Amino acid sequence: MAHYYDSIPEPVRKLTNGQAIERYAAGAEVPGKAIAGLTSEQLRAFPVPGTWSIQQIVAHLTDSDLIAAYRMKRIIAEDQPKLDLWDENAFVAGLRYQDLPAREVCELFRLNRTVLAHVLRGLPDAAFERTALHQEMGPMTLGQFLRIYVNHLDHHLGFLKKKREMLGAPL
Repeated sequence: MAHYYDSIPEPVRKLTNGQAIERYAAGAEVPGKAIAGLTSEQLRAFPVPGTWSIQQIVAHLTDSDLIAAYRMKRIIAEDQPKLDLWDENAFVAGLRYQDLPAREVCELFRLNRTVLAHVLRGLPDAAFERTALHQEMGPMTLGQFLRIYVNHLDHHLGFLKKKREMLGAPL
């Protein structure tokens, strides 16, 4: 079975640690800018039935980034931590993503990325080889997690842009 990391685009996998950190940090402002100008109705609309609204996408991006930051901090601070799983769809429903204040959610995303980027910039290159044991993906390095989350934002931003276009409010 192929490792999930292999599905990350090669240009992202080939980034140096410094380049990956800067791409990660540059993403801090992206969700907030991506929802700029949208009304509450547009944020909560389902232009593609059976998928998440823009509101739910930004809440998912924030929660997944918070979880990723926690995981990366554990890899930095602990010796080979075991990382638990989380159910993103249970978060969407259980945390009522559709009712969260989108702009504040985006601000939390921005602050989380900004602070973690500061931590990452202070690490030696060897720290990015530190590992954790992910329950599904097996051993993963800090560098792999960083690149996964650089890509995660790009991945969901594509869906968000498409939904904005469908709502008549392209970026």
